[in-house]
Amino acid sequence: MIESGSGLILRTRPLTETSLIVHWLTPEWGRLATVAKGARRHKSPFQGKLDLFYQADFSFARSRRSELHTLREINLRETRAAIRQDLRRLQQAAYATALVEDATETETPLPEIYELLRGLLDCLCAVEPTAQLILAFELKILAETGLQPDWEETRLLPGTQKAAAVLTEGDWATGQRLKLTPAQTAELGQFLHGFIIFNLGRLPRGRAAALN
Repeated sequence: MIESGSGLILRTRPLTETSLIVHWLTPEWGRLATVAKGARRHKSPFQGKLDLFYQADFSFARSRRSELHTLREINLRETRAAIRQDLRRLQQAAYATALVEDATETETPLPEIYELLRGLLDCLCAVEPTAQLILAFELKILAETGLQPDWEETRLLPGTQKAAAVLTEGDWATGQRLKLTPAQTAELGQFLHGFIIFNLGRLPRGRAAALN
């Protein structure tokens, strides 16, 4: 059965000497894994089309026996080269990917999560990476997965609570206009550290580097 849609490449890894496993985030099927047969060959039709945080339209043959499907065709829409050319941008994008993977199930429709990650990646290409950007992403994904904190039950200072609400509910542009003080950033970051561990059972890898 051939299916088609669009998605973001979360990660790739070798399967054989000539093939790659490509992990996608899509609005239609959520997180999805495909094998790109022959992708590591020099003359492969996939050459130059499969890299981290690429956005593409693609088609795949669904497997009846496993969750690893066969990639058929791919049409690039966006490469986001700026992320792979800057270490901090790459660290923040990698942490966001890890958070998405820890907070979601495979092959479950995730249109809101897809849009959140796409929005973050676009921001990372357009503005300087900041800790506030990652805190906003954490707050938004917690809200989308039904884990939004009850701010009145926290011990956060009122100003930090208000800032967290704006970062959660506002769009990316609104979040960029909001200027947290260093103390508010530290307070919110420490709170979310414990809150994420409590709700997900662990802290996704790379958070310290993403917030540094």
